[in-house]
Amino acid sequence: MKAYYARRAAEYERIYSRPERQGDLCALHAAIEAACAGRRVLDVACGTGYFTVSAARRAQSVTGIDANDETLAIARAKGIANAQFAVADAYAIPAPAQRYDGALVAFWWSHIPRQRIDEFLRGLHRHLVPGAMVLFADNTYVEGNSTPVARVDADGNTYQNRTLENGERYEVLKNFPAREDLQAWGERSGADVDVRFLTYFWMLQYRAR
Repeated sequence: MKAYYARRAAEYERIYSRPERQGDLCALHAAIEAACAGRRVLDVACGTGYFTVSAARRAQSVTGIDANDETLAIARAKGIANAQFAVADAYAIPAPAQRYDGALVAFWWSHIPRQRIDEFLRGLHRHLVPGAMVLFADNTYVEGNSTPVARVDADGNTYQNRTLENGERYEVLKNFPAREDLQAWGERSGADVDVRFLTYFWMLQYRAR
């Protein structure tokens, strides 16, 4: 996974230019801005900073972490004044000087093995104050539009075969959670849970306990 996104960094954001997804993206950007407004936000697996830009528009500050320096170099080049970036493991998030009151996790949930979701959420919430606004967003599976699922492992994780522009091929973990699963995880983690499914994306928002 890490090698795939390092190699894909330069072409990563082209997926967001697909015309059929523009309506959903407008809704997603608006939701991110609203959820992050006035908050000190932790942006987990921020990648190239594509969604960090939306978070930072109204946030007090944003700290973006990602496993790859290749993607973070693109994020830093965006010159987001109230954002800082650091290489870090999403399963071992560095402790901040002051806990965050907002968290954005965009397009990372689908890459978490099902058996590690609880581990990830515990690690995330360790760095959030009670009442912090948490927003997850990721892909829905759309037949004929999404990359087909190539296989399913014993734990129910699904995988896709991806090809980069240079022809390199990778198998990538890509899970597509059901609405009821997201609702259940949200209720375990916080209050005021809101699950929203668009055509190409879903969102899970709640206030951390």
